[in-house]
Amino acid sequence: MAGVGADSDGAAVFPGFSSELVQVGDSAVFARWAGQGPPVLLLHGYPETHLMWREVAPLLTGECTVVCADLPGYGRSGCPTSTADHARYAKRAMAADLVALMDRLGHRRFAVVGHDRGARVGYRLALDHPDRVSWLAVLDVVPTAEVWERADARLATGFWPWSLLAQPAPLPERLLTAAPDAVIDDCAESWGSASAAFPPAVRAAYAAVLADAEHAHAICEEYRAAATLDRAHDARDRQAGRRITAPVLALWARGGAVDTWYTDAGGPLALWRGWADRVSGAAVDGGHFFPEERPIETAATLRDFHTQLVTA
Repeated sequence: MAGVGADSDGAAVFPGFSSELVQVGDSAVFARWAGQGPPVLLLHGYPETHLMWREVAPLLTGECTVVCADLPGYGRSGCPTSTADHARYAKRAMAADLVALMDRLGHRRFAVVGHDRGARVGYRLALDHPDRVSWLAVLDVVPTAEVWERADARLATGFWPWSLLAQPAPLPERLLTAAPDAVIDDCAESWGSASAAFPPAVRAAYAAVLADAEHAHAICEEYRAAATLDRAHDARDRQAGRRITAPVLALWARGGAVDTWYTDAGGPLALWRGWADRVSGAAVDGGHFFPEERPIETAATLRDFHTQLVTA
């Protein structure tokens, strides 16, 4: 199936946005877009879809042309055929799909804002396609290689998808499709955000993706790639001295995992400065899902960063 859910599922909360399932290579990526000005691509995390930007995106359309996309294998996007090495779901392949999407929409150079898994695709896009990215915002993450090198019981128990969904098929797929509502509820209520950030209709939309066998497999493949190829790609880039040249804004949840787990390394800004030339950012209020919990504040911070770069 090309994607889960009808377009009307999200159209009501993205008034004035156009939408299309855009063919990119061997698959298709679903996107909504609206606004005027320099383009910015918004990428969601797990277990969300582009719906996570439902309140942030409209607040950015006055200054930017906003594109909200479902990551390959998520939401209404297609599920590329997986391979034994999980390469089709490595962040490198996903980033290439999104570059193709932006090409199809007529955007040669654009900003990228990613939360969670979307941030991992975003920084890979900035590394692999530096001429395409004007600026990058990474929300509540540190680089994948840094996560795995510092993985401990906190990661295994607190952010269980990293280890569970990376297990060989079909166990994690069967678990996701058997209890999608329970998975969404656990994420919404256990990762520091107020549960009200996930209203029932949004929870149902996220659960529908996990309930679909094809998308559940794709999501697990993305986690398998994160545990293998993504780590390898990061390690090779670090060894070769490749760095993100675009300005980077790093935001993370105050008191959350990113804020408290990496103090021995100097904190998230220090880790990102090991990968990028120009990094700024800070802890913000709200849990892991702070863009959904505090959309007005999130949009204002992104607008301010964009404005500072445009007027510099």
